[in-house]
Amino acid sequence: MTGIPASIDATQALLAGADYVADRGLAATIFLALKMQRPLFLEGEAGVGKTEIAKVLATSLGRQLIRLQCYEGLDIHSAVYEWNVQRQMIEIRLAEAEGRKSSEGLGQDIYSERFLIRRPLLKALQASATGAPPVLLIDELDRTDEPFEAYLLEVLSDFQVTIPELGTIRAAQPPIVIITSNRTREIHDAVKRRASTTGSTIRTRARARDPAAARPGASATLTSRKSSLSSSDCAKPTCSNCREWPKP
Repeated sequence: MTGIPASIDATQALLAGADYVADRGLAATIFLALKMQRPLFLEGEAGVGKTEIAKVLATSLGRQLIRLQCYEGLDIHSAVYEWNVQRQMIEIRLAEAEGRKSSEGLGQDIYSERFLIRRPLLKALQASATGAPPVLLIDELDRTDEPFEAYLLEVLSDFQVTIPELGTIRAAQPPIVIITSNRTREIHDAVKRRASTTGSTIRTRARARDPAAARPGASATLTSRKSSLSSSDCAKPTCSNCREWPKP
């Protein structure tokens, strides 16, 4: 496991070591988010490298990557936790058949942690209890509904969640949180105030060519592959496309 970079230059070097070319402004924002233990909020078009930052940080720092993919209708049961109802029902039937427990004792047992299904947010909060804080990627937050955004705001303010049957669960150490948005809708200012944000849209498509060019032998590979493409019948390449091109 690698420690948090000690400077902006070190942050740039960390990203460059994983073939991610970031300008100084972006590196400064990432450095401050890591240093101050604040979420990092990134906005921009799809495919310009927002998600890649979380992957690069997880790999370079030797942390677990936990991803919450957002979508319309996402709720607490899919994002935080839910109870394993099937197992609970089996436990109830077995207890009734064997006469092992009273109804009160059974109620306490079936709402214990062994029947709890942990979803990404809860996993990220509990992971630091047994190791280094993970990287939590909350991807495409703009796809969710505003009520979930409000709930997420509460979670990120104290890095804790409350489960009525178990009480409040707090992170021993805050995870490294990366939040991305494709700008399909405006994210509430309260979320942005809780996070470190870039001063402008993250990287242009032209800039996205740099990571590929940084790879040994990439120039010749890119030239041969680009020559077979017609600008009239293909879209502009994304960051992910450019990273794949130099591969044999």
